[in-house]
Amino acid sequence: MKARSTRTLAQAKRDGCPADRGRFLRISDVIATTGLSRTSIYRMIGKGDFPKPVQLTLRSVGWWEADVTTWLEQRLSAA
Repeated sequence: MKARSTRTLAQAKRDGCPADRGRFLRISDVIATTGLSRTSIYRMIGKGDFPKPVQLTLRSVGWWEADVTTWLEQRLSAA
C-alpha cells in the first residue's frame, strides 16, 4: 500500500513543486520544456505525433505534464 503524502497543494505550490498527482502545462511551459515552437507543436498534434491538449476552460487548454514527459522520453530513447 502506498503511503499518503502529507504535503498539501498549497505547500507544493509554495515550494515550486507540482502536486503529487501531476499538473497541467500551458503552451509556454510546453514550449520551454520541449524546445519546440508553437507552430511545430500544433503541426505535430495535427499529425498525431504529439499529445493533444485538454480543454481547461472555454478559452484555455493545457497538456498533462506526464504526457509531455512520456513523449520526451520516447523521443530520447528513439534517438
